[in-house]
Amino acid sequence: MIATLIILLISAILFVSGKVRSDLVALCALLALLLCQILEPSEALSGFSNTTVIMMIGLFIVGGGIFQTGLAKMIGSKVMTLAGNSELRLFLLVMIVTSAIGMFVSNTGTVALMLPIVVSMAAAAGSSPRRLLMPLAFASSMGGMMTLIGTPPNLIVSDTLASAGFEPLGFFSFLPVGLVTLLVGILYMLPATKMLTSKEKEKEGKKGGKSLKELVKEYGVTENLFRVHIKSHDSKAIGQTVVDLNIYREYGINVLELRRSTGQNRFVRTVNQQLASPDLVLKQNDVLYLSGEPEMITKFAEDYSLRLLDKHTDEIDGSSSNASMDFFDIGVAEILIMPSSSMINRTIIEAGFRSKFSVNVLGIRRKKEYILNDLGEVKMHDGDVLLVQGAWKDIARMKSESTNWVVLGEPLEAASKVTLDHKAPIAAAIMIAMIVMMVVEGIPVAPVTSVLLAAVLMVITGCVRSVEAAYKTINWQTIVLFAAMLPMSIALEKTGVSEMISNGIVTGLGGSGPRLLLAGIYAATSVMTIFISNTVTAVLMAPIALQCAMQIGVSPVPFMFAVTVAASMCFASPFSTPPNALVMSAGQYTFMDYVKVGLPLQILMGVVMVFVLPMFFPF
Repeated sequence: MIATLIILLISAILFVSGKVRSDLVALCALLALLLCQILEPSEALSGFSNTTVIMMIGLFIVGGGIFQTGLAKMIGSKVMTLAGNSELRLFLLVMIVTSAIGMFVSNTGTVALMLPIVVSMAAAAGSSPRRLLMPLAFASSMGGMMTLIGTPPNLIVSDTLASAGFEPLGFFSFLPVGLVTLLVGILYMLPATKMLTSKEKEKEGKKGGKSLKELVKEYGVTENLFRVHIKSHDSKAIGQTVVDLNIYREYGINVLELRRSTGQNRFVRTVNQQLASPDLVLKQNDVLYLSGEPEMITKFAEDYSLRLLDKHTDEIDGSSSNASMDFFDIGVAEILIMPSSSMINRTIIEAGFRSKFSVNVLGIRRKKEYILNDLGEVKMHDGDVLLVQGAWKDIARMKSESTNWVVLGEPLEAASKVTLDHKAPIAAAIMIAMIVMMVVEGIPVAPVTSVLLAAVLMVITGCVRSVEAAYKTINWQTIVLFAAMLPMSIALEKTGVSEMISNGIVTGLGGSGPRLLLAGIYAATSVMTIFISNTVTAVLMAPIALQCAMQIGVSPVPFMFAVTVAASMCFASPFSTPPNALVMSAGQYTFMDYVKVGLPLQILMGVVMVFVLPMFFPF
């Protein structure tokens, strides 16, 4: 028992100090429990196979898909229209919407779904994500208090009552208490979030580099960018390859890329973006992106019975917009020609960019001059900067030619920031299916299974670019922190620490009246859940609370509610609940941030509940 308490105390001190990474502290604590033979290896590693931890991994990938497809931005923009320019309305919408979802979806799933949406909303509103993400995590726990299935402690206390011969709690028995917790949370968090803005200010103005859209605009590429649509089935271009058309020699036109729609209807149809390779066979309804003189573009379109799109028209829904370039599967980057390069005094055609690296050269920046026309015959000079276009992996591959040029920026990092807008409907369908499987009891699929299925589908359907990109969406620090701290609850239970603390408080207050005993049970549960999971805390405290209520001859219902509320309303620690852990990295929170903001709320919630619970559920 003494060793467990020492390990717990040292871990708490290190967590609070913030001088050592939190995941490293958790692993060291786990290792100490093993070395002291408090835990068996199977017990120590049980956290890494815990279903909640596995769900967190899957939900990170689902959240990544939601973010990368732009779905988060789309949903965020809809909410932003309701919020307008009011930061207050934005805050209220985040709290209310999150708690509403949390009524039917686990708080872990709620946060994972809402996190990328809230980040996008904060960016659009010019607000700090730090001021919204902690309220998001807390609101998900408050929403879970409104229904029987909202959080595991609710089910535990209901089962405890039923096992003792009392009437089990109904689906919405928790609703009044949940609404009170939400109201208290909103009133407290609104001014408290002002403490969460300091880090954002420190990082302002540190972002550098040009965006992809800025690069294209700088070179003026879109000024000579045209699109032609192979609409007619009689077009001579159908069935021919790009090289067969001999477009460059006949018309002086470069074929930059091709868009080809897939699917049978507008709801599931997506557009594939491809570089126009020489052997690419053209089909009806293909859209070619061309660069060249306007009169030659027009002549080419007339010769091959193509529809010239003077205005850029969306290939999916036909909406009209200005000519632009998108960067779903194909991107752009700048390369700097080195003084020792073998490319100097060679033309673009002689250099073989297309044949060797499968990229197009869209423009050349030579000092302050931009060269866009007849690029094939232009000779490269020392210090030239070339704007190249190609598949992201091909642009990244050009970095190997370090003696000839330097690729400016990080292509794969730039690719990861590009939203795959055309995949948003697929991501939305996957997300909705996952929620339905988690909420509807008649579907024989476990929540963890539905999450893993959704994560795999995000990768298979291309909502997440690749398996490697999926792994990068996972915040492993959060996963290790949570998984390593879960076995601490086993150690506390095995060594009798949990029982000692809870029984001591209850025994000392048993003869002081039901309200004071209620306060003692709430306080004991609240303290325990700071260090161990809320589920385990509820399992340990529910029987003790039931026994104490029966000993003094009062209704056990308010005591059961005290246990579940105290176990769920834990805000003073990042690892006590999955929602707190999920937002820790995205909000750049420290352990002390949770203490400064969450601990007063946790205490305030306890004071309110001691007076409110007997009003809803008399002794």
